[in-house]
Amino acid sequence: MGRKPATYADLESLPANVVGELIAGELYASPRPAAPHTVAASRLGGELSGPFDRGRGGPGGWLILDEPELHFGEDALVPDLAGWRRERMPRPPRTAAFTLAPDWVCEVLSTSTAALDRGVKLPVYAREGVRHVWFMDPGARTLEVLQLAGARYTLLVTHAGLARVHAPPFEALELELAFLWGEE
Repeated sequence: MGRKPATYADLESLPANVVGELIAGELYASPRPAAPHTVAASRLGGELSGPFDRGRGGPGGWLILDEPELHFGEDALVPDLAGWRRERMPRPPRTAAFTLAPDWVCEVLSTSTAALDRGVKLPVYAREGVRHVWFMDPGARTLEVLQLAGARYTLLVTHAGLARVHAPPFEALELELAFLWGEE
């Protein structure tokens, strides 16, 4: 006799100090991120929001959000950052969760979440048609840029160290990796 699949009620019963996700009937609970993870995610969101979300010094045309809850059928995922092109989502919905798949997600990797982000969440993003996925690893100081090709992701480039980079779909902006890692 198999185990009963986890439900959204199980997700809601988690303590506030964890990030809960529900994928293929399995409940995943991750600790709140440590400082390097939070610094990288916060700084990346700040760098992208001005030129892409608000259009200040950049092309605009995006909605960039921190930790949105994404509902795809029975799955509930929480990427560190996500972005939607405004032509697909002119305004955020007035609901707690988003059902329209983003055009881009960024997962900031940590020891406790890397296997979940790469092995469990990535196939869901592909299934839902998320065009670009970034994996940022503040410990290894890497930014991996993936693009959906058919049903699978292709690694376009891995940026490393303290470089200044242009990464799709936000190549109009030069990102300073040193700043993202908190080493500016």
